[in-house]
Amino acid sequence: MEKVEGLYAGIDISQSSLDVALSHGNGVKRFSNDDEGLVKLVGYLKGLSPELAVMEATGGMEKLAVATLTEAGVAAVVVNPRQVRDYARAMGLLAKTDNLDARTLARFARDIRPEVRPLPGEQTLQIKAAMTRRRQVMGMITAEKNRLHGADLSVRPLIDEHIAWLKGQLKEIDRNLDSYIRSSPIWRAKENLLRSVPGVGPVVSRTLIGSLCELGALNRKQVAALVGVAPFNRDSGTLRGKRAVWGGRAAIRGPLYMAALVATGRNPVIGPYYQHLLAVGKPKKVALTACMRKLITILNAMLRDNRAWEYAT
Repeated sequence: MEKVEGLYAGIDISQSSLDVALSHGNGVKRFSNDDEGLVKLVGYLKGLSPELAVMEATGGMEKLAVATLTEAGVAAVVVNPRQVRDYARAMGLLAKTDNLDARTLARFARDIRPEVRPLPGEQTLQIKAAMTRRRQVMGMITAEKNRLHGADLSVRPLIDEHIAWLKGQLKEIDRNLDSYIRSSPIWRAKENLLRSVPGVGPVVSRTLIGSLCELGALNRKQVAALVGVAPFNRDSGTLRGKRAVWGGRAAIRGPLYMAALVATGRNPVIGPYYQHLLAVGKPKKVALTACMRKLITILNAMLRDNRAWEYAT
């Protein structure tokens, strides 16, 4: 196939294969999801020079493909599967097979043209993986503590021993995170900027570095939507529903919520803002969500301008 202007590619990824469809045409080409297949995929797409290659987030299977394509100079982006499903339903594309998924992704790429965002580097991926594991270990500690209350006396020592071991794992993860941050001057500078904000601690800063590599490269509306703290209208005809936040990256919202909660009592910008919202009748949950949105936009502006907290306020 010759080069075509305005060409977009959709790549459906499975554990064993990569199915590639193009916005011009109905054919689907399959490559193996291994080193040899990726080399052939790069050669195929570089020969066509698509405007963009789009693939869904698939629990990590997409990482090698998007990294390989980006390194080869092929613009590639990973999108939220829910966005693609919503698009498919809107277009009446209800069937689901690998070939159809690839063609739907190609059409989605052509019609929506999702923005290409910075690709997480190796260190960013290490931090993200460590933060994911940290959340898992914290969850296990909480679960074991809950079991301890109703456990028989004969098994409580075993549960206590497991909790102590998990806390040791948590300390090891935190040591690894410190090492990752110290090993990169870029990450050290980013963390120093983020940590300078009252209310932002190490968990929040490292979560943002590992799971929101786009921070500093987006505008305020984009970063709020990406995190999932941007309000969306729920209107239809003459009906006017309450605006609600949804979507985004759930792994970021938990730490960001805690940061906003702390900031309401310590941060000279967030605190008065929170009190103002309460004074005009906003429920506490709504006010805290607004504080999360304000905090993430402040942090985004700080990294964008490389300015310390006193200048960002």
